[in-house]
Amino acid sequence: MQPGDVLAVCLLCWSCGVRVAAAVHRTDLFPYGTLSGDSVLAEGDDETSRVLSLPRPFYFYSSLFAQLYVATNGIISAQDLPMEKQYVDDGFPTDFPVVAPFLADIDTSGGRGQIYYRVTETPSVLNRVAQEVHRGFPDAKFTPTHAVVATWENVAAYEEQSRTSGPSNKVRRVNTFQAVIGYDETDSYVLFLYPEGGLNFFGTRPKESYNVEIELPARVGFSRGEITYLIFSRTEGPHFSVTGDQETVKNLNHCGLSLLSIPYSRFQQQCSQNSFCSDYATGYCCHCRPGFYGNGRHCLPEGAPQRVSGKVSGTVTVGSTPVSLNNIDLHAYIVVGDGRAYTAISEVPEPVGWALMPVAPIGELFGWLFALELPNSQAGFKTTGAEFTRRAEITFYPGNERLSISQTARGLDDNNHLTVDTVVSGSVPFLPPGAEVTMDPFKETYQYYPSVATSSSVREFSVVSAERGSESFSFQLKQNITYRDCRHDNRAAAPETLQITMERVFVMYVKEERILRYAITNKISPVGVEPTGPELVNPCYAGNHDCDTTAQCIPLEGQAFQCQCATGYRGDGRNCYEQEGESQRPKTHCEHHRRRATDSEGNPIVGAYVPQCDSEGQYIPLQCYGETTYCWCVDQDGREVPGTRSHDVVKPACLPSVAPPTMRPLPRPDVTPPTNAGVTLLYAQGQKIGALPLNGTRLDGTGSKTLLTLHGSIVVGIGYDCKENQVYWTDLSARTINRASLVPGAEPEILINTNLVSPEGLAVDVKRRLIFWVDSTPDVIESANLDGSGRQTLFDTDLVNPRAIIVVSSAGTLYWTDWNREAPKIECASVDGQNRRVVVSDGIGLPNALTFDSSSGQVCWADAGTKRLECISPDGSGRRVIHPTLNYPFSMVYYRGHFYYTDWRSKDSSQFTDEYLPDQRSHLYGIAIATTDCLSGETGVRLELRRFKAQSTKWFPKRRIILKVAPLCAV
Repeated sequence: MQPGDVLAVCLLCWSCGVRVAAAVHRTDLFPYGTLSGDSVLAEGDDETSRVLSLPRPFYFYSSLFAQLYVATNGIISAQDLPMEKQYVDDGFPTDFPVVAPFLADIDTSGGRGQIYYRVTETPSVLNRVAQEVHRGFPDAKFTPTHAVVATWENVAAYEEQSRTSGPSNKVRRVNTFQAVIGYDETDSYVLFLYPEGGLNFFGTRPKESYNVEIELPARVGFSRGEITYLIFSRTEGPHFSVTGDQETVKNLNHCGLSLLSIPYSRFQQQCSQNSFCSDYATGYCCHCRPGFYGNGRHCLPEGAPQRVSGKVSGTVTVGSTPVSLNNIDLHAYIVVGDGRAYTAISEVPEPVGWALMPVAPIGELFGWLFALELPNSQAGFKTTGAEFTRRAEITFYPGNERLSISQTARGLDDNNHLTVDTVVSGSVPFLPPGAEVTMDPFKETYQYYPSVATSSSVREFSVVSAERGSESFSFQLKQNITYRDCRHDNRAAAPETLQITMERVFVMYVKEERILRYAITNKISPVGVEPTGPELVNPCYAGNHDCDTTAQCIPLEGQAFQCQCATGYRGDGRNCYEQEGESQRPKTHCEHHRRRATDSEGNPIVGAYVPQCDSEGQYIPLQCYGETTYCWCVDQDGREVPGTRSHDVVKPACLPSVAPPTMRPLPRPDVTPPTNAGVTLLYAQGQKIGALPLNGTRLDGTGSKTLLTLHGSIVVGIGYDCKENQVYWTDLSARTINRASLVPGAEPEILINTNLVSPEGLAVDVKRRLIFWVDSTPDVIESANLDGSGRQTLFDTDLVNPRAIIVVSSAGTLYWTDWNREAPKIECASVDGQNRRVVVSDGIGLPNALTFDSSSGQVCWADAGTKRLECISPDGSGRRVIHPTLNYPFSMVYYRGHFYYTDWRSKDSSQFTDEYLPDQRSHLYGIAIATTDCLSGETGVRLELRRFKAQSTKWFPKRRIILKVAPLCAV
């Protein structure tokens, strides 16, 4: 190997926030020893120093630490260390915070080396640290105030002694290395120094299997340790590892001085708890984790509806009349899955309520933030996050009235809802009371620059009133949105222009309730790209349906649609009201009529006729004028029936115009039973569970519907009990296992809500009436009865990243995948936890999806690493490839010679047909077959949606998340 090759290896292994220098000599180490003021660590195999208190705390990832510990085994920690058997033979990262220049099983017993440590403010040391940092990171503005120096001198590896032979007589190999942590009030850097010839062993034998001829390579890097996740849970924290095998450890001899910038430091504090921080050449950026979206500083769960609240204030002149708005309430509700944004401003007085109807740009902001994304585009929230300022100037024509709008987003509240305050000032045209405003669909182009997005457009609108008839007006809108961006990530160019399409804008002022409303449907796309497909046909996609703002519009065939009230609301979908005890139903026409005829205390307005309404809010057939004898009959709309007016003592006989209500159970509005088609695919997508009927084996997209809407949930694993017609699922967000009967009126039921962290794959054993699931954070596989009782842990060892799980009821066998990147595998065991064994471990990468082919008796998996769909017999024989070019499969189920699976990514070269593209933004997760034929076509449940046939070349590039089907044919 040439010297240049060595340097190349060093640079490769120290990439990502690391700089290296040429080899150093022992004389190049920072001064150490007792003469330099060092403390000396006691001799031994597992020693930890006394606490080293720091004059000033230092940043380590997102946390500040004011004390350190130095340990025998080549590490520095910010907390007192556990016993070495809990970490020294394990992998990296560790469960506790460490800086690891050489983590291995080191033993200094019997004078085999010394370990020195100190914290210093010596100018010569600080100056050298600054020089090394500036040499490695020329753009860094860093002046260290303190440094921690730890030195391991001539330390040896642990060596087990035989009872008969004593210590080995072979030449003892020793290592010398040094770690220096330099820091100021905001930044921390670590220098690892390996003098030339200072490393003579590169790994150590594990104590528990010392006689086995294996060595664990030393681990070099740093780890934050476990961090709190979802309040009461713990998960692996951020870390950076340099070495993966002994060859990379050996290269440390050549790398000499290595400089590491501790990632994130204070920057991680600026990231969302649902994001991670990445180190780039010029700085750090936050990125949302899978399942969330945003700008990294603020991340929201995919697919969940969003709410916005805030205040509106300012002074608006209507004609010549100034009207003050004093912190009145603004609320917005956005159906993220289809880009519908509803905005309501309450307590808006006349005449400004009428006059502000054309000012739809107040609500358009929320449509831009959460617009439905077409390919190669992104909605505004991914750019701005939850902190930005929007300024808009509106000039009305022909009167040249000018209105300024300033909207400031101040972050997310405790409920993860956006807070936006609005200030308006200026003048607007006078609109007659009772006027109606209509605005045509339009497109607007946004220009994107660093930290700002701008747009300019001219809009036309029509006003229809009794006084003036129909009139046409226009206004010019100029706006800019300023925000904080992260310019350090230059891997992908930011869009320069995007086009937002507002297909329908509804505006309304309700005088009686003093509420101003805007409803807008928004799609965002590259400029010139026109939305295609069913979105422009079905009212659910076009946004011109009349579903309530708290309802979901479910597209049916053609232009038909169905409205379903969201969880926690009741009604017919067009009118939904909150279900809290004795729920308040929507006010009827009669009740609105009665309210207009009474004052604030409920007394009749002088001279007004007050209608009489029954307990259901309908007009009583016999109406009378106050206490007089003037009475008449009315129809169901309150209109007088001709020829019935009387002022006699004998009242007219009026027939009821509304049939009395039939008493029957009220179906839960967000539970829709599937059609009686026989076989249905159930799929999990964010906060909903959907159903897709099969016509034979083909996907029938026209019959798709939502079975359950579970706001705030992330449904991952899903299973079906054909005996009881019940669906079971895991909720990653709520950390629960649940079920619901697929019959009208059924309520979802929580089965298990304790000691769950990241429940993923789930399987239903119909024969034994059991459920099985994996939890990927504590790495366990558990089971319980179908009612949640009898919970027990089947496996809690030798699991790293368990994901999919299925059960073959007829054989009483469990199968599961573990996508441990270092050693992925598929295992099986009996349903009682016995006879555990590995089915396949060779030639797999990221086995996400798992199912059972009942016709061949083989277990099959879809691999996001190898991109293959493969099958194998339970005894390990007969392995075959079903399809060789998948993209990113997540879950799969088998039925009648076809594999149905979901894929999170798509490529133009895909050759698939029968795709189903749900109109939602979030990923598809679990999938299961719901069939009335119990135990035929056995399937475990773990979920993905795709269907393909080998000979087609048809491609539908409308979404990234696709349901396809594969015929059973090996290649």
